[in-house]
Amino acid sequence: MRVAIEAAALALTSGGLARYTAELSVALAREFPEDEYFLVSDQPFRMPDVGPANLQRGGGPRGAVERRWWLWGLPQELTRLGADVVHGPDFAVPYLARCPSVLTLHDLSPWMYPGWHHAAQRVRGRTPVLLELGIATMVITPSESVRKQAIERFRLRPDRVVAIPEAAAPWMRPIGVETSGRPPYFLFVGTLEPRKNLPALLTAWREVRRQYPVDLVLAGRRRADFAPLPEEPGLRVLGEVPDESLPELYSGALAFVYPSLYEGFGLPVLEAMQCGAAVIASSAVAEAGGDAAMYADGEVPLARAMCEAAARPECLPAWRDRSLAHARSFSWERTAGLTHEVYLEARKRFGE
Repeated sequence: MRVAIEAAALALTSGGLARYTAELSVALAREFPEDEYFLVSDQPFRMPDVGPANLQRGGGPRGAVERRWWLWGLPQELTRLGADVVHGPDFAVPYLARCPSVLTLHDLSPWMYPGWHHAAQRVRGRTPVLLELGIATMVITPSESVRKQAIERFRLRPDRVVAIPEAAAPWMRPIGVETSGRPPYFLFVGTLEPRKNLPALLTAWREVRRQYPVDLVLAGRRRADFAPLPEEPGLRVLGEVPDESLPELYSGALAFVYPSLYEGFGLPVLEAMQCGAAVIASSAVAEAGGDAAMYADGEVPLARAMCEAAARPECLPAWRDRSLAHARSFSWERTAGLTHEVYLEARKRFGE
């Protein structure tokens, strides 16, 4: 089978879309060496560093007409490649259904609250058309909650929508961190944007800091619609950090805190757990965190949970063991296998 995967997300330097596209494509190529996988885009992008030989770079638009990528360019490239399936991992598939297509719908946040997305007009307008007209042969969501939301909002046939959980990258592992002489810290990793509910985290942390000398570290790219945070004692805003720095950050944290108002899955939660971090999170990531996370919605419950982590360090080893055990139930190999089944199903259903 020849599979084309649209790779525009790999033009991003960080974030869940880039991680999903890279880890899934590599895992697919490794798990199914008899297949060929081509990453294609109308934008410059970086190939995954550890991709096997059957994961290759495809082409982009040829000429001015094909720069209308989703309408003309991508369908033409699929024809040139002889693709059996095309996968759009970022809310889109080609408008012209020349071969079976699979669309990953990560969440419904672009349609839920306008203040969460300042630049999602194209997704808001395009994706519902692709779904409601049945242009996407099959749809993948990262969780059962998003699956149910998608079926209801876009009036999809339930048998066309499959929930497939994501996983932490295999290089996310616990690292021994020397903490003597440095203050402990709570950690948030993710894009700094309105949906992540960071004002509530800051308020809760300030309440904790009245009693315990614990810093707060924020790691992630700041989006244009998120105002810069003023400096204050104990707050460390690192900005975007390289991937190789994340395991140490996760491993050294007193606890990872993820108070997001809404998530399709919550991949940083699994990354933190796979590095052995205790996790405090909102119920928006319950499918990712399972029984291993402590859930707290709102500033007061969040402050209470963070205070408990700071006040009872003797409980942290058992908490971290639960995180590691839970993370082991997820893997990109499993995700790739389930995604491959969807590709095969799309080929059966194409043209129905």
